[in-house]
Amino acid sequence: MGKKLKEKRKEIVISGVVLVIMFILYKLNIFKFSNPEEFKDYIQSFGVWAPIVYIVLFTVVPLTLFPDSILAISGGLAFGIVWGSIYTMIGALMGGTLAFFITRTIGNSAVNKLMDKKFKGAKKYTDKMGVEVILLLRLIPLFPFDIVSYLAGLSNIKFRKYIFGTIIGTIPGILIFNNIGEQIMDCTSFGFIVSIILLVLLFLISFIFKNKLSKI
Repeated sequence: MGKKLKEKRKEIVISGVVLVIMFILYKLNIFKFSNPEEFKDYIQSFGVWAPIVYIVLFTVVPLTLFPDSILAISGGLAFGIVWGSIYTMIGALMGGTLAFFITRTIGNSAVNKLMDKKFKGAKKYTDKMGVEVILLLRLIPLFPFDIVSYLAGLSNIKFRKYIFGTIIGTIPGILIFNNIGEQIMDCTSFGFIVSIILLVLLFLISFIFKNKLSKI
């Protein structure tokens, strides 16, 4: 009985923190942005604090299942591919770490409810979670970033293996989306066209990776 009460308290505390984060983001009008350019203008309005604001947003916004691809493209728009990719990687690692330990802290029940509602089919990966699975899931654009983090938290994978797979697996997508952001104002540029081709290839490769995952 005491253990159940303790777990319930953990769920309430974490849920409260997430609700507070969502309320703050709502008050900041984050969810009104429907395209990367609006996000870019918002980020740049903070001047010298823009990189920190961007990293913080990339850390917490994906926890709401907001598309992180829009954020990554905004990073390329605001900072260019080099610094945009660096800031995006920092934010992605912080967000992935936060989601991972939220799951480890509150246990299985709350996250399982989320998975059962929207991502029931993805739960099968928790039993075979390792560096290779994390790497493949991170490479697949069809899998929401934080769902992978929650799945890893449900599994027995060690954090260092999880973070290693996350770093390697997110590099291609981060570079592609940030380059799209940097080149998006000139959709006829060679760099933009190459990024779109690479993005399409990444989606096509995703189907191959899905088949590979089913055999692991």
